[in-house]
Amino acid sequence: MKNFWGWRVSAAGIVLCAAAAWMTSCSSQPEVSPAGQSGTSTAANDPRLANSYRFERGGWIYVHLEGNPAQIGFQHGYWLAQEIADALNAYKIGTTHVTQRDWAFYRETSRTILWPHIESEYRNELQGIVAGLQAQGVQADLDDVVSLNAFMEVPGYYIPWYNAHNPTANAPKLTSPGNCSAFVANGSYTRDGKIVIAHNNWTDYWEGERWRIVFDIMPASGYHMLMDGFPGVIASDDDFGVNSEGLMVTETTISQFKGFDPTGVPEFVRARKALQYGASIDDYVRIMLDQNNGGYANDWLLADNKTGEIAQFELGLKDHQLWRTKDGFYVGSNFPSDAKLMKEETDFDPKDGGSSPNARHTRWEQLMHESKGKIDTAAAEKFLADHKDVVDVLQTADERSLCGHTDASPRGIPQWKWDANFPGGAVQGKVMDSHMALSMSFIAHTGHPCGQDFLAEPFLAAHPEYAWEKPILHDMKSGPWTEFRAGDKPAR
Repeated sequence: MKNFWGWRVSAAGIVLCAAAAWMTSCSSQPEVSPAGQSGTSTAANDPRLANSYRFERGGWIYVHLEGNPAQIGFQHGYWLAQEIADALNAYKIGTTHVTQRDWAFYRETSRTILWPHIESEYRNELQGIVAGLQAQGVQADLDDVVSLNAFMEVPGYYIPWYNAHNPTANAPKLTSPGNCSAFVANGSYTRDGKIVIAHNNWTDYWEGERWRIVFDIMPASGYHMLMDGFPGVIASDDDFGVNSEGLMVTETTISQFKGFDPTGVPEFVRARKALQYGASIDDYVRIMLDQNNGGYANDWLLADNKTGEIAQFELGLKDHQLWRTKDGFYVGSNFPSDAKLMKEETDFDPKDGGSSPNARHTRWEQLMHESKGKIDTAAAEKFLADHKDVVDVLQTADERSLCGHTDASPRGIPQWKWDANFPGGAVQGKVMDSHMALSMSFIAHTGHPCGQDFLAEPFLAAHPEYAWEKPILHDMKSGPWTEFRAGDKPAR
C-alpha cells in the first residue's frame, strides 16, 4: 500500500481513507495503477508528449502543452494524472454531498446535456485527457472528465434549473456560486497609463488548494495562451489568462443568478474558445454569446493590449451588457451591474450593504479612487491581500474583505449558502500589466494573497460541522508571488 492525498492505493484500486456512507460504491472512484503511482509509465516516450513538460515553482505546477487537440489533451492528462485523479475524487465527494445527487446523475448529465453541444476540437481534447490519464494508470473515463470540466456550471446552474423543473421533496436549496474579487484599470488610474489587471479566486478551500496549475498552451489552431487553472479542466475556469494577440481576461461570478439552457454550449467550452480564438474584446463577446447556455454567469473584465481599451462584459442567459473605456476602471466582487439583468435573472439585493459582494464592491471603489494614478502590479498585489471590512470599519480578515477568509466569519455568506465559518474564501491571486502581457507573463500567488496559511486539522477540530470534508480538505499554504511566462522552463 502507498498513501498519498489521503487515499490508500493498491493495484486493485482505491479506497477512501474516510469514505462517506452515502457514496455509491468504490467502483466509481478512479483507479490508479502502479504506473500511475510511480510516474514511470511506458508511455513516457509516446510521440504525443513531444515538446511538452511539467515543473513546479512557488507552489504552482506549470505545464507546457502543444500540438493538435488530441495531443494537447493527452499531454494534459499525462503530466497531471495524479492531480486530476485527486481533483476528480474530491469533486465527487464535495458536489454529491452539497447537491444530494449521486455521481451517476453527473455522468448522465455529461452524456446527455453537455457532450452533444461540445464541438469536435474540444471533444478531441477531452478524449485526449482520458487517454493521457489511462497511460498513467488512472482509470477515469470520458463521462468523468466532462463532468469535472463542468464543475462550476452543473452544480450551481444546471441542477437548480433541473430541480425547478423536476421538483422533489426535501431537495436542497441550491444557488449559483459567487466567487472572486478582481479589477482592471487603465489611463489616468494607472501609474503609466497602461493596463493593470488582477484577480483573486474565491472558492471552497478544498477546491482552492488544488487550483494551482499554470497552463502554457500552444494549439495547432488559434492563439498561444497562458492561464491559471484546475487540473483536468480545459478552460481556466476562474478565469485569468492572456493570449498572444494581447487579449487579457478575468472575471467574477454574478451572485444569486438563476437560469440555464440545456440546449446551449457549455460555458467551459465557450470560455476556452474565446481565449484561444479571440483577437479583440469584440471577438471575446461574440464567442461567449454564441449558443450561450447561461452556465457560470459572470462579469468578464477584459483588456486589449493592442488598443489599450478595457471592458466589463456582464453575461447572464437572457440579458447581457458591455461597458468599455480607454480611461477608467472596472471592478468585480460578485455583484450584477445591469439593472435589467439584476431584476430578471437574479435574487441579488444591491441595498444590502453588509453582504460580501456589496461590501467588497464598496472597498474596490475606495481603493480605485484613493490610488488613482498610482495603480501598478505592486499596488494590485496589496489590493488582493486587503483586509479592510468597510462595514465594521476594521482591518480584519473575514467574508467582507477583498482577501476573503469566510472560515473566520460567524456570519458566513448566506447569499451563497455558505454557513458560519465556512471553509472558503480567497485561495490564490494573479496580477498582470501591459508590459507583462507583451511577453505573455503574469505573477501568481498560491493560498491567501495576504500570506496567511489555512490549516485543516485545527479548523476541523474547532468546527466539527464540516467533518464531512475531512477526506478532501487539506492545508492550504500561502506561497510567494511568483512570475511565470509562456515558454518558461524549470530553473537549473
